[in-house]
Amino acid sequence: MATTPRKRVVPEVRNPALELSLVKPIATGDNTQRATTVRDTDGEPLTAFEGTSNPYLEHQRNDLLLSLQHMRSEGHDEMVFMCITHCKELTFKAIHYELANMQARVRADDVAGALQLAPRVKALLEFLGKTWDVLSTITPHEFNQFRNTLGIASGQQSYMYRHVEFILGNKSVPLARAHANNPDVWLWMERALNSPSLYDDVLALLHRRDIAVPPEALSRDWSAPYVTNPGVEAAWLWVYGDPTPENELYRLGEALMDIADVFSQYRWRHFVSVERILGFKPGTGGSAGVGWLRSVVDHRFFPELWSVRTQL
Repeated sequence: MATTPRKRVVPEVRNPALELSLVKPIATGDNTQRATTVRDTDGEPLTAFEGTSNPYLEHQRNDLLLSLQHMRSEGHDEMVFMCITHCKELTFKAIHYELANMQARVRADDVAGALQLAPRVKALLEFLGKTWDVLSTITPHEFNQFRNTLGIASGQQSYMYRHVEFILGNKSVPLARAHANNPDVWLWMERALNSPSLYDDVLALLHRRDIAVPPEALSRDWSAPYVTNPGVEAAWLWVYGDPTPENELYRLGEALMDIADVFSQYRWRHFVSVERILGFKPGTGGSAGVGWLRSVVDHRFFPELWSVRTQL
C-alpha cells in the first residue's frame, strides 16, 4: 500500500541567497538513462566529460569544500585539525536538519514520523563524538605549533553548533549575540533563540494528548534558559507508567534520552580532549578553557527525563 511521503523541512540558518549563489545546474537522470549509460559503457565508469569539470564536482561542489583548508602555520597537525573541524560543522548541519524535521513532525502530531528520525540523530551524534578520537592524537607540542594562528577564534563561535544547542533547548542570549554583527546569520539565529525548542514542542504534544503539563511550561519566554519544572516531571512520570512499545509517547521520551545521552558523551569527550591537549590554559575565545567546559559537561538536555528516573 503506497504511503504519502512526509514533506521535509530544510531549516534556514543563514541568508539562503548566499548558498544558492554557489549551486550549479546539472543534468538529472532516471532509471532508464542509467540503464542506457551502462549499456553504452559496457559497465565501466564514465571518464570523459565536456568542459573543465565533472558532474560529481558540479553536484557536490567539492571544488569549494576541498579548497577551504588553508593552513596558516608550518605546524604539521594543522591540516587534520582543519579537516576534522570542517567535518564537525557539516555534521552539526546534518544533526540540525534531522532535529528540525523531528520538531515539525511532533508539531503535526506525527510521533511515528519523529521516532523514525531519532536513530539517525543518535548515529550522527555518535559519529560526532568520534571526531575527538582523531583530534586527541594531536599532542600539546603539535597544537602549540599552530594555536597562535587561531587568534581569538573558538568553536563556541560556530553558528551551526549554536543552532543545534538551541533546537535542543539550551538557550543563551549572550552566546546568540555573538552573531549579532553578522547580517547573513543573525536574523535566523535570533529567530531560533525566540522560538520553542524540540523539547518545548514535545511538552505541547503531551498537553494535546490530555496529559497535565504546567501552563508556565507551555507559554514562556523561549529565549530564557529552560528551568526544571516538577509538574513536567509529573507529566513524564505518568507517561512512563506505561513503558510498552504501544505507548508512542514513552518511546518518544526514550528517543529523546538517547539523543541527550549521546550528546552528553560528546561534551565529555570535548572536555577530556581539551584538557589532554591544553591542560588548564585559557581558551582562545575568552573562556577559561576546561574550567568553562566543565559547566557545559554538567548540563543536561530534557532535564525532567533524567530526574524522573529517580521516581521509577
